[in-house]
Amino acid sequence: MPSLNSLRALEAVARHLSYPAAAEELGVTPAAVKQLIVKLEDALDKKLVERRGRGLALSETAMTATNDLSLAMRHLTDAVRGMRESRDTKRLIVSVESSLATTWLVPRLHDFCFRHPNIDVLIDSSQRIVDLKRSDVDVAIRYGVGTDPDLITHQLFEDCVAPACSPTLAEGPLSSASLDQLPGVPLIHWDIAKLPWATQARRWFDWSEWARREGISNIEAGSGLHFSDYGMAVQAAISGQGIILASKPILHDQFDAGLLVLPFANSSTKTGIGYDLVMTKQADDRPEVMAFTDWLRSVSH
Repeated sequence: MPSLNSLRALEAVARHLSYPAAAEELGVTPAAVKQLIVKLEDALDKKLVERRGRGLALSETAMTATNDLSLAMRHLTDAVRGMRESRDTKRLIVSVESSLATTWLVPRLHDFCFRHPNIDVLIDSSQRIVDLKRSDVDVAIRYGVGTDPDLITHQLFEDCVAPACSPTLAEGPLSSASLDQLPGVPLIHWDIAKLPWATQARRWFDWSEWARREGISNIEAGSGLHFSDYGMAVQAAISGQGIILASKPILHDQFDAGLLVLPFANSSTKTGIGYDLVMTKQADDRPEVMAFTDWLRSVSH
């Protein structure tokens, strides 16, 4: 038999038709993936992957094997998951966007760990959208991402966005609480457009879109501080460096503690989208997943 790593590489390349995309999934470099494919071709004495224009194409030999390889990989994943679940201590992997983890989930997580000491929680805070059907991730918390009929989705809460700032800024430059004052106040931006899951969410956290909805034309919507991480943008707002478009449910603790305030009356907007808890149907039947989802739904209301 050829090496399992080379077979995994072929299965990933067959799905993505891209060395970089397959490499990201497997956690190695594109060069390493290509080398595994070459070794597999040498072992089989068959051409498997070919360059076609600027992309990749599978040979007829590879195409005949990809369905069986995908099925085999799923069986291996299920087998490993079964062995993992046989332990007295369960492990739960939760995929969540890093800023949501920092500002909302992690401060509450100690309560779940206290209630369920036999469940170890691993937070996967990468920005990519994990394929729950092909990964070890048990549960994902997603924002503004389309549904999948093969997955179970529970809405945690609908988002509500409003301009927010520190009390010091609200009591100083924004003391009269008028939107006309915005041109003189630094804007804090979350560059959500660069994130892979931001298709629907982009318009709610973009100052240009917000100004258009509010009918404000005298602000430089692109100026100010820019952050790729929402948690950093929030910290900049708390320290008085400007005003941010805040997710009120996610930043509930910061508002409750008085670290952030809403300087403008009637400026909150419900987005119609929100944060969803997503899992496979198989994962939903497992006790540790049920315990986490029940807890998460209770603390989000």
